[in-house]
Amino acid sequence: MDISGQIALVTGANRGIGREFVRELLDRGASKVYASARRVESLDISDSRVVPLRLDLLDHGSVVTAAATAHDVTLLVNNAGIATGATLITGELEELHREMDTHLWGTLDVIREFSPVLATNGGGAIVNVLSALSWFAAPGTGSYSAAKAAEWNMTNGVRLELAAQGTLVQGVLLGAADTDITAGYDGPKIDPRDVPRRSLDGLAVDSIEVIVDEWTAMVKASLAGDPAPFYAEMTELLGTS
Repeated sequence: MDISGQIALVTGANRGIGREFVRELLDRGASKVYASARRVESLDISDSRVVPLRLDLLDHGSVVTAAATAHDVTLLVNNAGIATGATLITGELEELHREMDTHLWGTLDVIREFSPVLATNGGGAIVNVLSALSWFAAPGTGSYSAAKAAEWNMTNGVRLELAAQGTLVQGVLLGAADTDITAGYDGPKIDPRDVPRRSLDGLAVDSIEVIVDEWTAMVKASLAGDPAPFYAEMTELLGTS
């Protein structure tokens, strides 16, 4: 996909990686970018090509309305997400449900509503922003890791189902980026601008999976082996026990 002239929609566009996706799409010549968020007043609209759009992943009505409004979309970027920090055993069950509802069911709801839009407009592409935590868990990430793991395999599933209509589905995986959601994390963080750059470079060559950083590449490489040494290494790197 050549981004020049494309019409994109980015969820969670009011901050972090979502905001950087909007900027990178504009820099690469997108003709229009729907910047969506739960609260449109939180969006930074400084370019005439940016159209603010309310979209709440937990509000099906808002997803339906967004798809009807943005009926010209050719590229959908699913970036919106949350991190509750809830633990699987003792955390509030409500928070665990909210995390899964956001990352899995909310993102799938957006894909289901926009798939016919993309088909009508020639197929286009879908980008799902995932995480290295789709493939492992660390202390305090149990709920987030489970939700991202579900979203990762959902991405694989919809890729197969949408291939017939000519829609490319790309999963983008990264470790920690320097955004609000990782404010309490003291480990290494990548520049959030690297995420849309690598993703859109990947779309140019039809890449269905983009590994943004070395941390994520290391995690992926570990999956073929015994998980015990990997988790021992993670414990040492993260300083946990």
